[in-house]
Amino acid sequence: MTSAKLLVVAYRISVTKSFSTSSASFGRHYKLLIVGSGSGGCATASKFSKKLGAGQVGIIEPKDDHYYQPWFTLVGGGIKNVEDSGKKMSKVIPKKADWLKTTAEAFDPKNCTVTTATGEEIKGLPEGFDKDPMICSNYDYQYVQKTWPAIQKFKGGNAIFTLPNTPVKCAGAPQKIMYLAEEAWQKSGVRDKATVMYNTSLSVLFGVKKYAAGLHKVVASRDIKINYQRNLIEVNTDKREAIFQKLDSPSGETETYKYDFMHITPPMSTPDPVRKSCLVDEAGYVDVDQGTLQHKKYPNIFAIGDCFNAPTSKTAAAAASQSGYLEKNLTAVMNGKPAYVKYDGYTSCPLITGREKCIMAEFNYDSLPLETFPIDQGKERRSMYHVKKDIIPMIYWNMMLKGYWNGPAAYRKLMHFGTDGPEKEKDSY
Repeated sequence: MTSAKLLVVAYRISVTKSFSTSSASFGRHYKLLIVGSGSGGCATASKFSKKLGAGQVGIIEPKDDHYYQPWFTLVGGGIKNVEDSGKKMSKVIPKKADWLKTTAEAFDPKNCTVTTATGEEIKGLPEGFDKDPMICSNYDYQYVQKTWPAIQKFKGGNAIFTLPNTPVKCAGAPQKIMYLAEEAWQKSGVRDKATVMYNTSLSVLFGVKKYAAGLHKVVASRDIKINYQRNLIEVNTDKREAIFQKLDSPSGETETYKYDFMHITPPMSTPDPVRKSCLVDEAGYVDVDQGTLQHKKYPNIFAIGDCFNAPTSKTAAAAASQSGYLEKNLTAVMNGKPAYVKYDGYTSCPLITGREKCIMAEFNYDSLPLETFPIDQGKERRSMYHVKKDIIPMIYWNMMLKGYWNGPAAYRKLMHFGTDGPEKEKDSY
């Protein structure tokens, strides 16, 4: 059992249902305990281990490797090598923080303790990933290595890209790999033999009108078919069939599609220990004030990253911004003052539409564009592609994980002469 005065839950979303059952007892006390060493967890650990000193910050993380997951899009698209996507966990967890190499099993917020121990599934999918070389996913280190070979092997037929009806990490990522794959098929000469489909559980292509408009131009010009409100529920690899639930059907009607290539975004959820705890809302996400990031019931708990219920996209860019607000509010609470700064919901999704092309989406809780650069980011631009491919990864490894990057807000004000850009009406559907 490990205790802390304050607890930050920055757990990464789980894409499986299995957890270790071996146990370990640490019996340690920390001023700050962080659950999960994703981007938000590492950034927070770096910030507060500097402030509080050695041995005062603990971080619970069972994994040996830390991956920069936005890199996986480029790996799947044949642009980057998978070996360059990660580092050993020991290299990214700050030296002044204690790494508790285990999983969190239970939370007791009233007593500030966490008991330690050393998602939803699609029928036919777990074995399908291993059985069918033409099924792939960029959401996993192992399976992303199948994506580019599958794209190269594809000789025509139905190519399906899916988005499930659960919150996912970077909801734009399934489209990014679709555009890269479609471009590759154009170059290899098989595009005229292919039907490219995006089967999304949503009723819109993208949740912010400005960027959706740009994406609609892309899909129209490249003859990509969008099937809205379609949720993948079963895969039959023997017949190469994918069964989708029609979410707009009152009777729960389904549709069956033949596939020759399929990129699947798996359903996601918080890990079992979080989802089954007293910290979450009805959907299983940590129930926080979306401004202060402080738990609505337990003031000693804050949450950022993938596991909390604020209505913003789950991206590294969002976690970077959240970590800055969290630092101020945690510091205030540690000093006996109330949390006082309000996170605006900033997130970013660099929507790669091909090699050398990207729509740089940035927006807030109200789905208002919150763009950093003094140009129209709703258009495909080569400059934004290189920001995504070359600049952001350097910021991630060298600044964010070390606690020095809270997002581009300061640079945005500089580029827009002290404002967040021109006022706009709410831009969501």
